[in-house]
Amino acid sequence: MTQRLTIIALATLVLAPIAVADTMPYDHMHLIATDPDAAVAWYAEHMDGQTVEAKGRLQFGSTTVIFFKRDAGFEGSEGSSVDHIGFSFRDLDAKMKSFKEAGIKVLSEPIDVQGKFKFAFIEDPWGTKIEVMQDLETLGFHHIHLKGPKPAETLDWYENAFGGERTKFYGMLDALKYGNVWLLAQGSKEPLAPTKDRAIDHLGWGVKDMEADAKVLKEKGVKFTMEPRPFNPKIAIAIAFVEGPNGVRIELVQRP
Repeated sequence: MTQRLTIIALATLVLAPIAVADTMPYDHMHLIATDPDAAVAWYAEHMDGQTVEAKGRLQFGSTTVIFFKRDAGFEGSEGSSVDHIGFSFRDLDAKMKSFKEAGIKVLSEPIDVQGKFKFAFIEDPWGTKIEVMQDLETLGFHHIHLKGPKPAETLDWYENAFGGERTKFYGMLDALKYGNVWLLAQGSKEPLAPTKDRAIDHLGWGVKDMEADAKVLKEKGVKFTMEPRPFNPKIAIAIAFVEGPNGVRIELVQRP
């Protein structure tokens, strides 16, 4: 009887689900520009961003895009470990026509992928590479596209740190999903620059309890480049910075 109970107990342990990190919501993108006001106007007009009261930022659903001012001379996103970001529209052909009429730099023409979605590439005036898409399942701010030598291990790191739904984008690309935001990773044999001070400076995830969540992340071996600190104590905002694979700069934000 004892032996049978032992076998049942062991089987229960084997079949028990493996614990994964609770999903932290994706919070913001931090881009740099020589003129943040012009960048806000550009993304509002061409990427359909919603302007907000706070200066230097727009809203795309639950994702905030924030612009900080830098003098000219910083590098674009291509060549860094965050190659580009993506936005999805209902009619990509119409959008491409409007981009060309506005004199926007077009990097590639639209490609239709098996009738499932379309994509093309453009570049904003400050060097951020943008994938523009027609993916009717996910409109608005669509994805972040990482590069690195070991994409599967890169996604493992993000899943371990921030949770997320491990899946495939249309069954083709390994991905994590945070609400409506896709995190994609692509292999690269080329040397890649860290994101700090590039056109895409850093990514941002939200935390519920900065002190507790920071402790958990440290126990998982996540490297903190700036310890948690109050950002705006009056409204209980706290921030910290960590380093992701291949030099991706990541901000953690606790909002009220």
